[in-house]
Amino acid sequence: MKIAIQGGRASFHEIATRKFFEGKEIETIECDTFRGVCEQLVGGDADYALLAIENSIAGSILGNYALMREHNLNIVGEVKLRIKQNLMALPGQKVEDLKKVRSHYMALLQCQEYLSQFPHLEEEQSEDTADSAKAIREGNLSGVGAIAGEYAAEIYDLEILGESIETIKQNYTRFFVLSTQKKPLLDKEVLDKATIWFELPNEVGSLAKALKIIVDNNINLTKIQSLPIVGKPDQYTFYVDCIWGEYTNIKTCLVKLREFITDLTVLGEYKDWKIEEE
Repeated sequence: MKIAIQGGRASFHEIATRKFFEGKEIETIECDTFRGVCEQLVGGDADYALLAIENSIAGSILGNYALMREHNLNIVGEVKLRIKQNLMALPGQKVEDLKKVRSHYMALLQCQEYLSQFPHLEEEQSEDTADSAKAIREGNLSGVGAIAGEYAAEIYDLEILGESIETIKQNYTRFFVLSTQKKPLLDKEVLDKATIWFELPNEVGSLAKALKIIVDNNINLTKIQSLPIVGKPDQYTFYVDCIWGEYTNIKTCLVKLREFITDLTVLGEYKDWKIEEE
């Protein structure tokens, strides 16, 4: 089974992939960009793809919602990964010896409180956390640190100078497992979550009406994300995550929503990923 991911070996995408597909034989296809991940899947080179969709500190990755719609991809699963960031460098150095620190922009954002202690460090954005660590090892770069997961330090033989340096320790990234097929990975008896997409008429109370239908059908709305419609000022699309207790609840809810929403799509039905306390 081939899974397209953003980033290289030891990236958080790879760690999340192996966590979701635990016990299965998989091969990861490493991509530089999120768009590349989607193209690998649509092109048939990958069976599934993993795409980060939000972080509990930095918020939603809005562009990835658009990429899913653009490539007509279906959500078949999710995984939530605790993100532990570490500052690492070639062995034998101290933080004071470093001149710059590299990582993905989101990792840098997650570690601002720690980095503020070292104003001499120049922050430099890269495409991926683990690839920042890889570049240090391959280039034998003294004076350069990387922020990445512990696994990256292990496989690239770097020394951790700051452990678990993320500002907020309850730091999670949520990933969607994507497919070109609509068929869920699991039987409907164990499905309890869906992501739906819809546009609403530009009328007073239209959003309130949609939300009331969801609530009246005993659906727990866990997230609502709006995005502007390109070329239509003051109009928005909505992405909504719903959790239900009985499968019939979501089916009834969708029927009633479609009675007044002409453009509604179920992006996927899947199993809610329960966070395990660490």
